[in-house]
Amino acid sequence: MAPTRKPKKPNHLKRVLAAVKAEDLTRVRDILTDLHPADIADVLEGLAPEPRLLAWGQVNTDRIGETLLELPEEVRLDLLRHTSGEALVAAVRSLDIDDIADLIPDLSDEAMAEVLHALDKQDRQRLDAVLSYAQDTAGGLMDIDAVTVREHITLEVVLRYLRRRGELPDATNKLMVVDRHDHLIGHLMVSKLLTTDPSARVSQVMDREPMRFTALTSNLDVAAAFERYNLISAPVVDEQNRLLGRITIDDVVDVIRQQADRQVLAPAGLSEEEDLFAPVVRTTRKRAVWLGINLVTAFIAAAVVGIFEKSIEKAAVLAVMLPIVAGMGGNAGTQTLTVVVRGLALGIISEANARAVLIKELLVGALNGLLWAMTVAVVIILWFQNYLVALALALAMVINLVFAALSGVIIPVLVRRFGVDPAVASGVILTTVTDVVGFFAFLGLATLFLL
Repeated sequence: MAPTRKPKKPNHLKRVLAAVKAEDLTRVRDILTDLHPADIADVLEGLAPEPRLLAWGQVNTDRIGETLLELPEEVRLDLLRHTSGEALVAAVRSLDIDDIADLIPDLSDEAMAEVLHALDKQDRQRLDAVLSYAQDTAGGLMDIDAVTVREHITLEVVLRYLRRRGELPDATNKLMVVDRHDHLIGHLMVSKLLTTDPSARVSQVMDREPMRFTALTSNLDVAAAFERYNLISAPVVDEQNRLLGRITIDDVVDVIRQQADRQVLAPAGLSEEEDLFAPVVRTTRKRAVWLGINLVTAFIAAAVVGIFEKSIEKAAVLAVMLPIVAGMGGNAGTQTLTVVVRGLALGIISEANARAVLIKELLVGALNGLLWAMTVAVVIILWFQNYLVALALALAMVINLVFAALSGVIIPVLVRRFGVDPAVASGVILTTVTDVVGFFAFLGLATLFLL
């Protein structure tokens, strides 16, 4: 049987680029009209500024709002500056309140005034409710359009109510059961509503212990709970257990994706919101800061090497071996650091089990150190026939890998305690520690043995 081939993903960007190059804006409009807003955003992000603006002018008004929400912040801000107030107002009309809340902070004062003026009083009040919470909280994520029912009514009444209501909000897999003061009592799964005898009352089939979040719960905690319990939606309540809204899986997926992008880019001093085609000067300025920090750490390591300058002059082989010490320590530390940062992000590692993690990583570092110390010693003896250098390098390898494991656990824990994201700051500190310890141990031992 021949292997099944996966269908190729259409290259929309290539098609749009060809149409822009041919100055066929009608073709550009036709291509973008058939795309999902997320695909339109991908195309726009992949275009240089000038063709991007040409393509943006061909996006249908009813797709503008959703497309803006899918774009990185820098690209979104650039396109907003070239979007008329009338187009923004028309675009906002098609968005949910929680989506409008995500877009509002990026609007100019004039555009914000036009958008708010276009909303009715009820929608403005609902928007104020969402905007009163930070974006990285459950309150900032929530959609306040939750369908509520009372526990004493029958399922038949609920079904009639839903038919009269018509369209349900997206990702509605449960109805929220509240009392007359809007206190959350439980939830009614739509699957039970459709498969249970209509004469049964809501109180007979509802779940009275639903997973819920307070409005100030961290969005990362919300994302972790959705992943752990396979949630599609969940209610958000205030401190008095009054229902404020609900969080749906589409918003949580965005949080998970942003966190994943951040963990990849932050160690290099980059942002997931950066425009690939941002002006050279702006990009250079942002990256220069991080390069400057790395330069400082490099000078620290160089200063340690400088202490043993005379030793290196007398035994040039020491200089040849320095990259081995630094590289092995850095790689071992990065392995530990990656595991610990992930554990901290997911809540797997805490003060309760940090000691056990530390001991385990120290043992791994020691065993790996012994293994590769013996390997390196044999190579050095065969290569340079110098037993003392081989011994110095082997011992330095063990010392550095143990310190790398120690640093890989302690640094992110301490950094987090000071309120700094471990994914951002830990890598630079770790590299400095492993370089300094590795160089000092190797050159110090070599000086002791050879001189």
